[in-house]
Amino acid sequence: MSTTSTLFSNVELANGTKTNIGVTGEKITYIGSDTSGYKSIIDCTGLIALAGFVDLHTHLREPGFEQSETILTGSKAAAMGGFTCVHPMANTNPVADNSAVVEQVHALGLSAGFVQVQPIGAVTAKLEGKNLADLGKMNASSANVTVFSDDGKCVSDSLVMRRALEYVKAFGGVIAQHAQDPLLTVNAQMNESALSLKLGLTGWPSVAEEAIIARDVLLTEEVGSRLHICHVSTKGSVDVIRWAKSRGINVTAEVTPHHLILTEDLVASYNPLYKVNPPLRSKEDVKALRQAVADGTIDIIATDHAPHTADSKDCEWGEAAFGMVGLETAAAIVKTTLVDTGLIDWQRFEEVMSLNPSKISGLSDQGQSLEVGSFANIVLLDPSTSYEVSAVSQSKSTNNPYLGMTLSGTVRHTMFKGVLTVKDSSIQELGK
Repeated sequence: MSTTSTLFSNVELANGTKTNIGVTGEKITYIGSDTSGYKSIIDCTGLIALAGFVDLHTHLREPGFEQSETILTGSKAAAMGGFTCVHPMANTNPVADNSAVVEQVHALGLSAGFVQVQPIGAVTAKLEGKNLADLGKMNASSANVTVFSDDGKCVSDSLVMRRALEYVKAFGGVIAQHAQDPLLTVNAQMNESALSLKLGLTGWPSVAEEAIIARDVLLTEEVGSRLHICHVSTKGSVDVIRWAKSRGINVTAEVTPHHLILTEDLVASYNPLYKVNPPLRSKEDVKALRQAVADGTIDIIATDHAPHTADSKDCEWGEAAFGMVGLETAAAIVKTTLVDTGLIDWQRFEEVMSLNPSKISGLSDQGQSLEVGSFANIVLLDPSTSYEVSAVSQSKSTNNPYLGMTLSGTVRHTMFKGVLTVKDSSIQELGK
């Protein structure tokens, strides 16, 4: 892998400014009208230049589930989606609940080279919800873990959750909660509603999410720590988070692209592509989630990219795994649902996709505004094009709920620390 001097000419920044961006080595070294002195000039007329996207919630499956995804294939999918940093969750095998595993994941990310792979550590040992994992050692490791989550499972024990919040406070860490009361969601299959009754599927009540969030924001206020809520999916959850923020509680929240565009109505097909945790909700919930991104109640977009083998999805609904892939389509879905509808502008888009997730994770070399001296983590997006989603993907898995859907906005180029990982919407062979 090598870096060189590159000029992105005729770009438009998030604030509407039209300019050129010069990159030398790993840094942005020039912004202005001059186009001379660069070995490579890439004409970006009509493209919007944004800070490389940062995903605070993804699943790369390695170690243990490489049949679904590897750190290399997931990194390539991320780069194709405009991401320069991803945070893989801890539900691997072995679980990322100790320094050895998170350092392995981090090292594999460095070896792949397409994005920064910043591991998330487990909150509890083996994701069992009983004893705290080695939070301090993971933070002190070479992986420098700052975000901890048992995602896929809720830290449902109040005492364990309080102790986790207390522990990470010492080094400024954050607990990212998968808000799902297990007692209220036994055998749950889809959103609890009139439709779930009609389809004969066990309902997943909104209150199962909202009650955990309410408990956790109160614990966070009591401890004075930091809390992040994963994949918010209901209007009631938005209301609780908005209330918590009004009290000054240090809580942040994410929404997935699929919860911004898909609704429970799709479950009527019994197509397991639409089976996800938390479930697809009502149109009213989707509307509330979009508005919450616009007004700042929800801080970031996070993909919850969850690849699965064909066998795990090509089966009856009740037997199918929960989850959808989402790295390569995230930007287009956010543009389609929030920018094209007039709810947010490009500056807010950059905040929720890049700047805010980096702040939550405490990264110093990601999510920086595009200015001289910043690391050259850049995505060039074409806002004028639409495309039909196909099964062609860098991911190993094809559990894509958007197949055949037309989305607006195409990632043309992605640069990670001065290296073009994607050029003209094609993944690059690094080191060649």
